[in-house]
Amino acid sequence: MKRPPLLKRIGVWGICLLCLWLALPNAFYARVDAYNQTTEIENITENSWPGWLPSSLIHLGLDLRGGAHLLAEVDVPGVMDQRLAALWPSLRDALREEGGNSVLVRQLQAPSGEMRIAVSPASFSTRAAGIAAGFATDIVGGSGLTSPDLEVSTDAGVLKVRYSEAGTEALTEQLVSQSLETIRRRIDETGTREPTILRQGADRIVIEVPGVSDAEALKDLIGTTAQLSFHRVLTTAGGTGDASLTLPQAGEPGVTYRLDPRPVVSGEHLTDAQASFDQNGHPAVSFRFDSAGARAFGAFTAANIGSPFAIVLDDEVLSAPVIQDHIAGGSGIISGQFTVDESTQLATLLRSGSLPAKLTFLEEKTVGPELGSDSIAAGLNAALIGLAAVCVLMVGCYGGLGLVAVAALAINMVILMAVLTLVGATLTLPGIAGIVLTLGMAVDANVLIFERVREELRRERNLWRAVGNGFDNAFSSILDANLTGLLTAGLMFWLGAGPVRGFAVTLGLGILTSMFSALVVTKLILQSWLDWRRPAQLPLNGVFRFLGRQPVIDFFRLQWVTFGASATAMLASVLLIATLGLNLGIDFTGGTSMRIETPHVLKLENYRDALSDLGLADVAVSEVFGAGGSGDAHVANLRLAAESADGAALSTDQVQAVRAALLQVDPDLSFTASESIGGKVSPELVRAAILAIAGGVLSILGYVWLRFEWQFAVGAVVALTHDVLLTLGLFALLGLKIDLAFVAALLTILGYSINDTVVVFDRVRENLRRHAAMPLRGLLNLSASETLSRTVLTSATTLVALLALLVFGGDVIRGFALAITFGVIVGTYSSIYVAKNIVLFLGVDRRRPEARRPVGQYDHIEA
Repeated sequence: MKRPPLLKRIGVWGICLLCLWLALPNAFYARVDAYNQTTEIENITENSWPGWLPSSLIHLGLDLRGGAHLLAEVDVPGVMDQRLAALWPSLRDALREEGGNSVLVRQLQAPSGEMRIAVSPASFSTRAAGIAAGFATDIVGGSGLTSPDLEVSTDAGVLKVRYSEAGTEALTEQLVSQSLETIRRRIDETGTREPTILRQGADRIVIEVPGVSDAEALKDLIGTTAQLSFHRVLTTAGGTGDASLTLPQAGEPGVTYRLDPRPVVSGEHLTDAQASFDQNGHPAVSFRFDSAGARAFGAFTAANIGSPFAIVLDDEVLSAPVIQDHIAGGSGIISGQFTVDESTQLATLLRSGSLPAKLTFLEEKTVGPELGSDSIAAGLNAALIGLAAVCVLMVGCYGGLGLVAVAALAINMVILMAVLTLVGATLTLPGIAGIVLTLGMAVDANVLIFERVREELRRERNLWRAVGNGFDNAFSSILDANLTGLLTAGLMFWLGAGPVRGFAVTLGLGILTSMFSALVVTKLILQSWLDWRRPAQLPLNGVFRFLGRQPVIDFFRLQWVTFGASATAMLASVLLIATLGLNLGIDFTGGTSMRIETPHVLKLENYRDALSDLGLADVAVSEVFGAGGSGDAHVANLRLAAESADGAALSTDQVQAVRAALLQVDPDLSFTASESIGGKVSPELVRAAILAIAGGVLSILGYVWLRFEWQFAVGAVVALTHDVLLTLGLFALLGLKIDLAFVAALLTILGYSINDTVVVFDRVRENLRRHAAMPLRGLLNLSASETLSRTVLTSATTLVALLALLVFGGDVIRGFALAITFGVIVGTYSSIYVAKNIVLFLGVDRRRPEARRPVGQYDHIEA
């Protein structure tokens, strides 16, 4: 091992100091957050935080800071139907004008997204198709080529008009972009800080607003289309005939108006709207048009004095006043049965513009600020306790050498926090779990290195060469083990959603930073210490100083017992899943879940009796033990199953009825969190979960096959299947909830289990070259024995961190922590007693690669 050059030392320590600089504001989160709010909102700078220090922070997810989350789908098919319906009068007139009296056209019933017109005689249909094609608009694609937005076809005298693929894509892009901008303006009008408004997929929008505890109010604000228009009221039955528009009066059931469908002025010409009061002192909304709207409105009122006109908002007539005089200037007032809050909200909606399409809310979550602060406290406690436990374990095992690992671990945490801050990542509660898990797994690379160094010290007297060889020999195992972890983290991010992605980001970045801290920082610390103190031996004064060369353990002595136990456990898990079933959460079944807290003793039976009168399909109320909140709070979880087979969540009225019924039993109840998932999202989540787990197994199979032999890949996959089945069996036995966080836990188990297995396989591959004549059984035992201390210590450090999370992390994440903890235990077992057994049963071709090539019949003949 060469001494590191000065430039390398400066570079590494410079990176560490830069990360400390970037991560520093997170240690004073409340202070820096208050400073950021002051400078952004009031545009002044206070002395709460020095301006010359960085002020970027890790964004906290809604489960940590409280707020509302909505997943909305833009109703593109609905807009298509509206536009096709609006096209019919013009197309009808064009066809009649072209064909004359000899041609008859009439509209037929058609499926959504299509318009069908019967044309008689049928010989005119070809000409009719050409006329209809003339109504299409050319769309410019990404390659610069144009294509029409409408497709026109004929079938037995029936003209069919629908949107083309290019037209559908262009319309979807337009509607989603306009919806994003309108939603952003509406939320900005309320003064809410740091909302997250993102596009998801082709036609969905994710809205997260911190500090908002009422999802219904948020839905009312952003979900109202607010399409304002002014129409002539038709007072006679004649005139426009079937082209008339009949709309109800808002707030007055049974009262309707027949209107001219052509608006005099639409909301597009609106430039301002403010909450005000009418001449009677009732709440109203004053408005102002632009110049074009003012001219049209003025001309209409001048020509229709004494006639009524209707003010229409979202297909409801707000009011229908009689025009008393010519209204010039383009301003007016909208009166109705408003409250002050309603007039203020209507003015906000009109100012921010109308939504171009209806929004359907597929998913909604609400987390109260109290639950968020409890989650932060629980996660922080778990992280600190886990960190302390890992440090004590490393120092206890390796002594002074363990202090090097502790220093590298601290630097790793600083680098991870800096990177999370730099990339603008959002930290969620599963993300905190990812940090805690990283604490346990980050020392894995250090353990691999230290164990290799210990082996080298038995053969090499020169400390420099022993340390250098230890790092070199451990590199392959570290690379293979961490790449498999990155594979599973990548799958979680690609196929996951919400908190699962937050966990994947934290875990993936934690793996990368732990590799850097182990391979670069730990090495530099050891090199600097060796160069400075020039010791005669390494400070290995922990428990491991008593461990000499480890004896070779015959792990196959009871191979049929262990293998039989594993097979029996897998079979029992399958039977438990088949008989008891899995307790699928609303992520996968649809429905509504609420978290309720009360200072009183929970009255579960009274809650069930109160809800039984509401006629709900399936209600489950269960107490949450060890919630981790305030000491006098009693917590229960209320799960309301989907109302129909399609998994539709409860309606707003049903949710409000549930709350009212529970408050009658206990007026002091508080609803600290709620979640609703519709039937359209839950099947997608099920499919994504299955794909993620199957993709994880297949990708690991391919990677191990590529790096080793197919026998090793089969052994690894059987071990992974063993771990997943046993974890599922445990949750089926205990009736614990299976949700998206559990899927993330399964993928983490896959990554951890293969990490452990790959380390053993890497030593097997090394020993296959070193001991060519040793029987495979003895060689597998030797490899497992040589890596046993690493396996035990890595599992121990990971488990102490996970146990801290399990005990102190709070109930919100307890199922997630339990799944990973159990998975680590069975994963450690399977890497020794399952994967190795499969490799022994299948055997390994120990010939050199060139000797494995098939020999041809004439290969012995020289050319």
